[in-house]
Amino acid sequence: MTILANGLVIVFISVGVLFIVVTAIGLLRLPDLYTRAHAASKSATLGVMCVLIGVFFHFWLIEDHFNPRILLGILFLFITGPVGGHIMTRSSYIAGVKPWKGTVRDDLASEIEKMKKEQGIK
Repeated sequence: MTILANGLVIVFISVGVLFIVVTAIGLLRLPDLYTRAHAASKSATLGVMCVLIGVFFHFWLIEDHFNPRILLGILFLFITGPVGGHIMTRSSYIAGVKPWKGTVRDDLASEIEKMKKEQGIK
């Protein structure tokens, strides 16, 4: 049982570290704020969640200590990470940060224009 528990912990923590490394590479290689924020909010959230799941399983299966606070931390991270990334990128767009010149599609431009017309802003 201990070998299986150790294997489960190692798998979750390794997958989490892999996602965090992919996030770091994405932050260095991607061209603009919007793609970098996507990499940071999605894959970093998934990576940290996998590491926390591995830590939870370690304490539960190996140390025989069930810790619901780790599960609450995972839930909180799952909810707030992507939402925070979305809010920051949307506010950056509204503030005027231009997307990368190679961007093919801009779905938010028409929505912002419609919002400005409704509010009477030029």
